[in-house]
Amino acid sequence: MDLVDMRSDETMQWAAITGVIATVSVFAIAQGLSYPLLSFILQRQGVSPAMIGLSAAMTPIGFIVSSPIIPALARRFGAGRTALTCAALSAVVLALIGWTQNVYLWFPLRLLIGAVTNPLYVLSEIWVIAMALARRGRIMGLYSTIISAGFAAGPLCLLAVGTQGWPPFLVGIGAFVLCGFCLALVIKRLPRVDEAGHQVSVMGFMPLAWLLLSAVVVAAGFEQAVLALLPVYGTHHGIAEARMSALLSVMIAGNIAMQVPLGLLAERLTARLVRFICVLLTLFGCVLLPMLIDTPLIWPCVFVWGAVSYGIYTMSIIELGERFTGSALVAGNAAFSLMWGVGGIVVPPLAGGIMDVTDASGLPLTLGAICAMLALATIIRRRVR
Repeated sequence: MDLVDMRSDETMQWAAITGVIATVSVFAIAQGLSYPLLSFILQRQGVSPAMIGLSAAMTPIGFIVSSPIIPALARRFGAGRTALTCAALSAVVLALIGWTQNVYLWFPLRLLIGAVTNPLYVLSEIWVIAMALARRGRIMGLYSTIISAGFAAGPLCLLAVGTQGWPPFLVGIGAFVLCGFCLALVIKRLPRVDEAGHQVSVMGFMPLAWLLLSAVVVAAGFEQAVLALLPVYGTHHGIAEARMSALLSVMIAGNIAMQVPLGLLAERLTARLVRFICVLLTLFGCVLLPMLIDTPLIWPCVFVWGAVSYGIYTMSIIELGERFTGSALVAGNAAFSLMWGVGGIVVPPLAGGIMDVTDASGLPLTLGAICAMLALATIIRRRVR
């Protein structure tokens, strides 16, 4: 009877994990669809690239603004109720964006959609971390894979429905509604991550895991800078846009394909060691980029580059779950979200500015420098401990 109960509990836990991952995958599709959709619409309206970029920056600013209040929301209203409310609000705000079609009104609305989607993402990730336990490496690797695939699938939806009128917005709105529905199916089986012996704020968490948070900044900044500036780097080397787009696709494929193997490796070694290896390999990729950019070897290089650069974040999430629980886990994941926004806002303009001052070599130089600083900080931290 005890064995039957254990198997039943394990089955229920896997059902809950599957439900939460389904929730986040649908969320990722909606987010991945909205970014290019809104850029296409603004471009058709004749809005300048600088204004389009500034408009897009409102969403990560919304992440930063909302991150510090997520632990308080989870404690006050419960994590489940907060997440369900945010799914509903995300659908409403996206509908308002589709209804207004105005670049200036989109500034506050895009900030708002970042603010209301962020708790949904953060709390879902916390649930997966809390339930993963002994299989945390492979489950978080699978989680990262599905998130990446969801973001990549978003733009593909536009190929089916186009970018004109309400159809693409209805797909995004429907995705957020489905997201809430998936969450509602499993919400009673989810752990109470909002309960803890003592309360930890986002700012109070930062001194507890500054190296983990630094790794998140590097992972986010690397990803956003490469997506934004690698085409510019390729143009400097006389490489066609189609080839550079294909290189980015291969890089994303590496990200999607390799997170589960990296998670399994983290179970055999440790997440901390695998993260350090990922940092070193990402740095090595920065060194190789200028030498391989116009050779056939660039294809396997960017595949591995995409895998290990995002692996820095995956390993950080695994280590977060190993080290923290309860209130500290909620605050830590919210701090991760805040640092992801900081990295995405700070690093791409920094790399672009250095490219303006020097030349295209400023991209691998900047990315290599931040990876080298993270590797050095890891070594120093290890020796101090």
